[in-house]
Amino acid sequence: MLSQKVRSLQQSGTKPNILVVGDLMIDHYIIGDANRLSPEAPVPVVNVTKEFITPGGAANVAQNLLSLGAAITLGGVTGNDADAGKLTEILEREGVNASAIFSDKNRPTTVKTRVMAGSHQLVRVDRETTIPLLPELQHQFVANIKTAIDAADIIILSDYNKGLFSPELTQELIEAANAAGKKVIVDPKGLNYAKYKSAYIIKPNRKELAEAAKVESITNLEELQQAARVILQQTEAEYIVVTLSEQGMAIISELAYKLSPVKATSVFDVTGAGDTVIATMAYFIAQGLSVEEACELANHAAAIVIRQTGSAVTTVDEILQDIENR
Repeated sequence: MLSQKVRSLQQSGTKPNILVVGDLMIDHYIIGDANRLSPEAPVPVVNVTKEFITPGGAANVAQNLLSLGAAITLGGVTGNDADAGKLTEILEREGVNASAIFSDKNRPTTVKTRVMAGSHQLVRVDRETTIPLLPELQHQFVANIKTAIDAADIIILSDYNKGLFSPELTQELIEAANAAGKKVIVDPKGLNYAKYKSAYIIKPNRKELAEAAKVESITNLEELQQAARVILQQTEAEYIVVTLSEQGMAIISELAYKLSPVKATSVFDVTGAGDTVIATMAYFIAQGLSVEEACELANHAAAIVIRQTGSAVTTVDEILQDIENR
């Protein structure tokens, strides 16, 4: 049984070394009460009761992996500003190796500020630049991260479309990983999936897959397979793993197709669930499990986090408990 395999891994005490490369950001929350409208404009006045920041984007993937028990190196680009210092401080305090984070004085650290009245989001304010790195900075970034690639058991590219993953840089990273014999799992964004050529797994959701394959919509499993095969041909990836919300996941390769049904019994908040899925997949593939087994476990992990509010993480023990409860 799958749960017995996972327990054996736990007992062995192995700790995979996972490199996460991606768009880094800070999630900034301003929370308060809104009981009246402003006399200046028809907008609510928020009396702030709490304010905090958490690592977001690829840094949230790293936090999911930490919770599972992996050793993490995180690579990405921040600005040369106070927010970069705050982000690095949090990550290092939590045990993330931040040595592969690169500073670019020409861009700000991405910050998403959410103003909340209770659990209701009133507005989100983004500070960001999505232009690609200058060519010389791209080369420096790849050169600096090659040591981390060599040391990793598996590599995640977490693309939030914030400017890091230009086609040139993405291909340099994948080529360096393949040359070192390391599998690359991609959480994609945007329409240009050709830049992910030769990745091991590409993990879009249904909407992202339809856009990338240039089809109007995906309404059934036949259309899903056809769209996935367009991307397989374009990228030469080994697998396309499509997250399907309430239907679970589809695992598609050139020769096979498998649907892994959803494990969720209730849904409160899907925030960050995609980060949990890719982190869980990478963690267990790095431990030697098959793609199908890793996706089954990722379904359980997603079911756990969407029962909670906000970006949440889970543990291997909680995943095992979820399996046994069913």
